[in-house]
Amino acid sequence: MEYIPRSIEQTAKNTAGAFKVLLLTGARQVGKSTLLTHLFDKYRLVSFDDPIILAQAKQDPHLFFADNRPPLIIDEAQYAPDLFPYLKLAVDAQPDKGRYLLTGSQQFHMMRDVSETLAGRVGILELPPLSLREIQRIAHAAHFVPTETYLTSRSETARPIADLWSIIHRGCYPELQDPTVPWEIFFSSYVQTYLERDINHLDQVRDRLKFVQFLSALSARTAQLLNYANLAAELEISVNTVKNWVSLLEATGLVFILRPFSNSALNRAIKTPKLYFRDTGLACYLAGWSTPEAAQRGAMSGALFETYVVSEILKSFANEGLDYRLRVSYYRGKDKQRRGGETRKSEIDLIIEENGLLHPIEIKLTANPNAQMATAFEVLDQLPSERRGEGAIVCRYDRVLTLQEKVRTIPVWYL
Repeated sequence: MEYIPRSIEQTAKNTAGAFKVLLLTGARQVGKSTLLTHLFDKYRLVSFDDPIILAQAKQDPHLFFADNRPPLIIDEAQYAPDLFPYLKLAVDAQPDKGRYLLTGSQQFHMMRDVSETLAGRVGILELPPLSLREIQRIAHAAHFVPTETYLTSRSETARPIADLWSIIHRGCYPELQDPTVPWEIFFSSYVQTYLERDINHLDQVRDRLKFVQFLSALSARTAQLLNYANLAAELEISVNTVKNWVSLLEATGLVFILRPFSNSALNRAIKTPKLYFRDTGLACYLAGWSTPEAAQRGAMSGALFETYVVSEILKSFANEGLDYRLRVSYYRGKDKQRRGGETRKSEIDLIIEENGLLHPIEIKLTANPNAQMATAFEVLDQLPSERRGEGAIVCRYDRVLTLQEKVRTIPVWYL
């Protein structure tokens, strides 16, 4: 399969040049080892997917490092966490930077082990699934923020999407960019491998059928408030089990938990987090949407579109090596507003915090946006210690258009 250039390439090179160890995390099949072997083609690759190599690393770490001299790429390093103290000794014995490159598909679990053992020696990056920019072979590295500066720069490369729902349904894993790869077989195999390798390694899931039912139920809730009790009742399992399983999915890069915006001046804000699948193709597969047409016309179309937009925005941050977790949030308030003759709660789908400004984002499937869709943005004007920046309605309208002061429409392909 043809190598697809990745937006994170320069960030990866810079990080490898600044730290003794580079750790590249991300879900299975996002292209971690492919990226590193492409960028660092003089390095030797060893994979802990190989049980013989893994056994040696666990049983005799000294012999492992004697047999595998740097420069070295260690793939799926999370399977041998006891190796990290010996890696520390190896990197401390020589002054060179970037001689050891690690990949791992269990980011939070492994980050804790690595950060404790290799503090000050390791640079950590996250590789997400392919972004729209990468699929379109567009070299634009800046992360998304709805400012005039970003939009002016992005307009030079932005290219309309011929069939958005084909991309949303097929998903953004690199292997699926080959049209000959069967969509259903890929995701069926993906889930099976995920259960056998990642889940069994992190925690014992005694009832695998129940866990698959949990995946399906959760996919139907993408872009919604995360109600643990509701899921537990539907699946007839405990709330603690639901929380544990959601944490496993987050740890292995399959879902993202979006925190609510917090400010003491907004005392009626809802504190429940929202859940998003990191890949819409996987969400479609688990929810049973077998074709792009079914996904587009189904009850989840708005949620899938919102999931896709949030995912693309997160990718733009990750590909610059930026931690998006403290930069994005959402707002939903119990203070109701009158709009178009009806009463509804105030809601802002996404808030991006940057340089002391709050940039509100509304995500709409419509191709006919209007200024009323941004009414909730005014909630941010109530905050004495915060300033509202430029906001946007990300939608299917085909151009950037100013609706009112500090509010524009932005086509989804500008992300």
